[in-house]
Amino acid sequence: MPSSVNPRYHRISILLHWAMLLLIAAVYAAMELRDLFPKGSEGRDAMKEWHFMLGLLVFALVWIRLLARLLFSRPAITPPPARWQQQFAKLGHLALYGLMIALPLLGWLLLSAGGKPIPFFGLSLPALIPADNALKGSIKEWHETLATLGYFLIGLHALAAIYHHHVLKDNTLTNMLPGKRS
Repeated sequence: MPSSVNPRYHRISILLHWAMLLLIAAVYAAMELRDLFPKGSEGRDAMKEWHFMLGLLVFALVWIRLLARLLFSRPAITPPPARWQQQFAKLGHLALYGLMIALPLLGWLLLSAGGKPIPFFGLSLPALIPADNALKGSIKEWHETLATLGYFLIGLHALAAIYHHHVLKDNTLTNMLPGKRS
């Protein structure tokens, strides 16, 4: 949906944006924190399980975010950014949405190829593919490479918001901040 005269994003879009930021941070934290525990320990296994479950929650919520993006209009940026900046922003958002879909899906495929259960908050999801150790290695490489790329894309997204707010002095960041609606 094109930009509109709405002064801010819809509250559902704002809620999903910030909730998913926290959720994605938790996904990354769970994977990074697993190294604090010895291999085969309950703590390490718990961190991995939380990583899987939270990652799959990202996968579920990204579809709701995409639906919200279709249903609710986006506010206009004032003053309007240059066309090249708008194109770069679209590319950045496309990459972030791609990661929010691809990383959890690769994680699900990775567990499936490893013949492991796919936990999801008390449920066990079905395997997407049969167990295959050779394929598992390739999927793991893709998952880890894209996860590393995710750090950079998320950082670039945050820097762009700060740049818009402090250098361009437009309303890009304030349109997405929670709080009272103007």
